[in-house]
Amino acid sequence: MNIFNLPDLGEGLQDAEIVAWHVTEGDYVISDQPLVSVETDKAVVEIPAPYSGTIKRLIAETGDIVPVGGALAEISTERDKDTGAIVGDIGPKAEQAHPAGSRPPAPPGSPTVQAAPAVRRLAHERAVDLAGVAGSGPGGAILSSDVLAAASGTVPGEELRGARRAMARTMTMSHASVVAATVMDHALIDGWSVNEDPTLRLVHAVVAACKAEPALNAWFDGKRRQLHDHVDLALAMDTPDGLFTPVLRHVGTDDVAGQLSVLKAAVRDRSIQREAMKGATITLSNFGMIGGAYAALVVTPPQVAILGAGRISVQMTVVDDHPGPSRILPLSLSFDHRVVTGGEAARFLNAVKENLERENIDEEKGSS
Repeated sequence: MNIFNLPDLGEGLQDAEIVAWHVTEGDYVISDQPLVSVETDKAVVEIPAPYSGTIKRLIAETGDIVPVGGALAEISTERDKDTGAIVGDIGPKAEQAHPAGSRPPAPPGSPTVQAAPAVRRLAHERAVDLAGVAGSGPGGAILSSDVLAAASGTVPGEELRGARRAMARTMTMSHASVVAATVMDHALIDGWSVNEDPTLRLVHAVVAACKAEPALNAWFDGKRRQLHDHVDLALAMDTPDGLFTPVLRHVGTDDVAGQLSVLKAAVRDRSIQREAMKGATITLSNFGMIGGAYAALVVTPPQVAILGAGRISVQMTVVDDHPGPSRILPLSLSFDHRVVTGGEAARFLNAVKENLERENIDEEKGSS
């Protein structure tokens, strides 16, 4: 009998959430057959069976968060011996298989509430009826926090999972290491056509700025800086499940609109792979599509910069000594001041502004 543990999925990830089992107890699997799907770092990863054998027990259940090296399943590497077709077989009876992620039915007379003895003791002390408490633990198990919440009349908190859990981990890492600073400006976009796509214009403006000031198209690990001669641009996308940052590869050399459409569809139906959200050299957040003008954004290491675009509005401005209404696009550039100077950031933002204020751009090449 072998215990199959959650393998190291790379990128320094510490755990993963069980999304779905593709087998049930009693199934015979072959090596590399899809075994279980897990979610980690905002993407769903399918883990194959490490060897052939019979699934004797599913140790982790759907919804469990399992640490790397934690037990997933018990697999027998030998086929069960045939006991023969003897009526009234007196040999040990195999356990009834139950659906993946579920628990076997409780024997008659046993309590149906899933709660550890310590939790039951706490419920007794606080005069809480466990039958009326919704468990937030794995498989619906009632936790001490659920009992305390019920006793105080409050709603128990929800554990972060999936994309939100990954976001919390990333933001914590950024806060602990990056020395962030932000510069702001705006672009006058009266020259844009009525059908102009703001996101595409911003993507090309970032490429132009990276050529003008390469210091912001870089990685920094705290000791070494690596400048890039290409732009892999992460796009911050808001979803009901949390923040996703798919990456446009080698922007300026391929069809940006086509890439963008494919990435949006993959995020929307949650088919996006981890590889599609790794390796960005700089990030763009067009948060103005939702609301807000300016923002101090979060830089995600090892990147050193993120450009934000706010909500487009019409304001009174003075152009060539003549006052009048103009369309304004607010810009916010946050950068890691450990490695990027204020002058480099200002030059980058100026290049973005100048590119956006042009009436026409080369959509295919993203010329500056």
